[in-house]
Amino acid sequence: MFHVYILESEVSVRRYIGSCESLDRRLSKHNSGSVRSTKAYRPWKIIYTEEFETRSEAYKREKEIKSFKGGIKLKRLLGLFAD
Repeated sequence: MFHVYILESEVSVRRYIGSCESLDRRLSKHNSGSVRSTKAYRPWKIIYTEEFETRSEAYKREKEIKSFKGGIKLKRLLGLFAD
C-alpha cells in the first residue's frame, strides 16, 4: 500500500504534504533531519493520511492536495472548517 500524508510541525505553524510506501520510515526520516525541506521545523507529527493501491494514485492525490494551497479545501480535508 502507498500513503499520502500531511505532517504538522510541533514547533511551527508549518505543514508538509507527501507520499510514501512506509509511513513509519518516512516520519522517522523527517524527524531525524534527513529531509532537507523539513529539517528546520522538527519534530513533526502525522495529522492526516490516505491509503492507495498504487504509487501513481498516491502521487496524483498528493499533487491534488498540494494544489489546495492551505485554503478552505485543505481545512475541510483536515476537519478544521465546517460547511
